[in-house]
Amino acid sequence: TFVRAPGAGPHPAPGRTDAAALEDTLRFREVLEVGAAGLCAAHGLDAAGAVRLREALERTGDAPSEEYRRQDTLFHLTLAELAGSPSLTARYAAVRAEVNGLLDGIPLLVRNLEHSQRQHAALVEAVLDGQADAAREIMREHCAGTAALLRGFLT
Repeated sequence: TFVRAPGAGPHPAPGRTDAAALEDTLRFREVLEVGAAGLCAAHGLDAAGAVRLREALERTGDAPSEEYRRQDTLFHLTLAELAGSPSLTARYAAVRAEVNGLLDGIPLLVRNLEHSQRQHAALVEAVLDGQADAAREIMREHCAGTAALLRGFLT
């Protein structure tokens, strides 16, 4: 868990953002998430890891809108943890805290959440099937969608 005052770190208060700082955060997030997805698929998950990932996916699907962002964060953090690199996990947690701060400044759109959930499901299947290229591409598209949404609202 990370606690920061609004405006702490590289970004101004929610609703106002510096374009360069936004791009830096979004690109760093993409590198970490695409890498984590690829590592999980390439190295495979043991039975316990597969169960953790599927359960995290189910929790995002069952989450009411006010709980979705937290469950979404836990889903992505689970994937980072399952990649097997504590350094990746720590850096992902930090960048996700920044991304969540940005997401808090825009509305939750049901259509986007539904699309995100379909991407999550496809990602889990690619990871569990050991399809590293597919897992990386799905995650790249997922990050690009969030990035486009944030750019549209915040810049």
